[in-house]
Amino acid sequence: MRIFLIILIYGFFSLNAQATKRLPETFSQFIDMTGVYDCTGDDAHEGKYTGTVTMKLKPEHTKGVYASYDFKLEVPGYGTYLGHAAANGNMVAMHFALTDPKTKDFGTGIAQFQYNKQGKLGFHKFYYEPEFKGGNTGLEDCVRKD
Repeated sequence: MRIFLIILIYGFFSLNAQATKRLPETFSQFIDMTGVYDCTGDDAHEGKYTGTVTMKLKPEHTKGVYASYDFKLEVPGYGTYLGHAAANGNMVAMHFALTDPKTKDFGTGIAQFQYNKQGKLGFHKFYYEPEFKGGNTGLEDCVRKD
């Protein structure tokens, strides 16, 4: 039993080390994702769209690889979505809500940040809106303007 436990613990740490190595080196420490991002999206109800995301670091609520941000998405023809984001390394949860609450157009997204081939920071996001038109999902790809 003791040998099995040692092998199990060794395997856990070995796998954990391998998973850490897969992340881009830049995300092994804090990276500030503050910036303005050009976005394209595909919404299950509304179809394809473009927008601009602005993220601003909240340093007073940030520690190590855990970071907090103000979040704003502006979509021409639809409006402005305000919210916040919480990061753990390059994985970021985002809450957003259209400024007009009557639409019930609000939700939560999960995004993975990474650098593209041109060296620009960007993210791919999946989002869920529980009350918008009976429930909704979508995908969004954004690249930071430099």
